[in-house]
Amino acid sequence: MKYKQIISTLFSSPLPGQIPNNAGGYYYKIDDWALLDRFLILGTEAGTYYVRPVKLTEQNTSVIQRLLLTDGVKVVERIVEISASGRAPKNDTAIFALALAASCKEVATRQAALAALPKVARTGTHLLQFAEYVNRMRGWGRALRRAVGNWFTEMPVEKLSLQAVKYYQREGWSLRDLLRLSHPKCDQDEERRALLNWIVKPDTSGCFGIRLLEGMYRAKEAASNEEIAALVRKYSIPREALPTGALNSVEVWNALLVDMPMMAMIRNLGKMTQIGLLQPLAPASDYVASRLRDPEELMRARINPFHLLLALRVYAQGRGELGSLNWSPVAAIVDALDLAYEAAFTLVTPTNKRILVGIDVSGSMQCAQCAGSPILGVVEAAAAIALFLMRTEKNAYVMAFDTAERNLTITPKQRLYDVIDNVRREGGGTDLAVPVNHALNNHLDVDAFIILTDNETWAGKTQPAEALQKYRKLINPQAKLVVMAMQANGGTICDPADPLSFGVAGFDASAPQLAMDFIAQ
Repeated sequence: MKYKQIISTLFSSPLPGQIPNNAGGYYYKIDDWALLDRFLILGTEAGTYYVRPVKLTEQNTSVIQRLLLTDGVKVVERIVEISASGRAPKNDTAIFALALAASCKEVATRQAALAALPKVARTGTHLLQFAEYVNRMRGWGRALRRAVGNWFTEMPVEKLSLQAVKYYQREGWSLRDLLRLSHPKCDQDEERRALLNWIVKPDTSGCFGIRLLEGMYRAKEAASNEEIAALVRKYSIPREALPTGALNSVEVWNALLVDMPMMAMIRNLGKMTQIGLLQPLAPASDYVASRLRDPEELMRARINPFHLLLALRVYAQGRGELGSLNWSPVAAIVDALDLAYEAAFTLVTPTNKRILVGIDVSGSMQCAQCAGSPILGVVEAAAAIALFLMRTEKNAYVMAFDTAERNLTITPKQRLYDVIDNVRREGGGTDLAVPVNHALNNHLDVDAFIILTDNETWAGKTQPAEALQKYRKLINPQAKLVVMAMQANGGTICDPADPLSFGVAGFDASAPQLAMDFIAQ
């Protein structure tokens, strides 16, 4: 690595219990259950600076398979818990892990996984993802076909019709394919049978009487956008079921906005601004901002802080991640997204302790992207979490570092996207002992250190655990260490034998509360 050629103080000797990390240094191996949580919450799509995503996925797959043999039912319970709680930014890893469990040799584990399918695969696209994963791992036996069939027969008809309209085909599979494989029985439910027949053979015959399908076909035959808007209000038609040309109409989008799910609203902020629905002082802007500021609605919709951070990052820059869509951001929407980001975390009780927050801005953190986003880096996500912590704790101090302290000014009143911009820079090597040594050298009395990092440390004269021991000896014997992992690799700088050290996945929606609970103890 080029940074190793620059820095000569590479530590080369592991401490007892450490293993080599991916950067040439050392860290402590976390146990398989903690690694499962990291995988489910952080995923491996983006990989790290040192490890390709495919390799990380293979590593995590082997961990899941080991745990499935140890206690497969507990693995399924953990998958359901993290998926249903909205703690993870994406549901893909939970679906992948559930497919592994459904392919396990242990009968009890397979049964538990298949029974949990509706709890993890909550939408049509989730079910199609599951079908693609499980098809690579096992055959379509009777139990699997029955579980898929139950997904179609147990979901309320109105919700199922929405899935059929929005997610008819994904991942090379269609809902029709799954119906032909599973042959669900619903002889006594005429409305459901008519809907399933429509999924297998979509046409206008038999669709009337199914509210959403009726509205969709009427919208296709409508003569004007005004008529389409009226049908949207009457039938609650989603945008996926509307003619493409209607999606450039302010009136149609205004009608869609009334019943638009929170996640869909967040994803379409740019489009609604570009067509002129969202403008300064406009009623629609006030409506959107009020919904974004409602923590209960955010919770009900399982909106993860990652979704809002990414939305803010994209919306504030005035252009999409892909394509040519551009818009002029509305200040009220930007402010509402900023507030929504904080509201999406589990309610955090301040500790009123003296906390030093260190953001790793090294090369590995600068290069790695958050899973699911080609534009949001893990260092930016780390800075966003640091700002949240600073707004929560009145005695928090934030610093940036790689192999030394780096200039970074963060105040609680700063806008979130300003903080994100401030940490985008060319990073150097990684010395995770820097925050502790900074406190030691400046005689700072700190109750707890919180370090946001990918754990790929290799530079410096001392390891973080050694620096922490020295700090406790000279300044505060009860100083605690919390490490928020920003990548799903297999290690941590926390000594597992140290009761005053604690590791947690960084973009877990409950991570700040877990950290504060630990510090407050």
